Amino acid sequence: MSLHADAVSTLTGWLPGSEPQEALRQAFLGFLAAREDACLRSCEAGHITASALVLDATAENVLLTLHPRVGRWLQLGGHCEPEDATLVDAALREAVEESGIRGLRIESTPLHVDVHPITCSLGKPTRHFDVRFLVRAPVGAKPVRSAESVDLQWWPVEALPSNVDTVPELVDLALSRYR
Repeated sequence: MSLHADAVSTLTGWLPGSEPQEALRQAFLGFLAAREDACLRSCEAGHITASALVLDATAENVLLTLHPRVGRWLQLGGHCEPEDATLVDAALREAVEESGIRGLRIESTPLHVDVHPITCSLGKPTRHFDVRFLVRAPVGAKPVRSAESVDLQWWPVEALPSNVDTVPELVDLALSRYR
């Protein structure tokens, strides 16, 4: 199965918990139907990306990166690569690369989707169709900042930094899976 086929399968099988997320899911599926290259960063119209909301073993802290391009604290994640067989593989690879943490566990069901404008590695304005997954770190995990980040740190889920986008919504969705 190709990454494109996996993206279609993953999003087809996912039942989001809200009407706005369902509308975005349908938009993602329409984009995938229209573009065979939708998972490739070379797709100038936009491309599928995969990200990971990393919670610590107690679900009391979330690992966020201070993104150098956008200047805000975000979940880990990024572009799909040719070696990624699935969106889960892409999100987990990005989480390991950006955190340096081994032994991360990822849930295979998406947590959330988002589409946002960005100027990424193409150097041109494009859109990221981001599929977000929940990831749990092992007990005592110590992150190591990669070159892709200005800063990387654990934040209490009840005391997130002010310059975040959808992270509070992602944290709420993640915690609702444990209640």
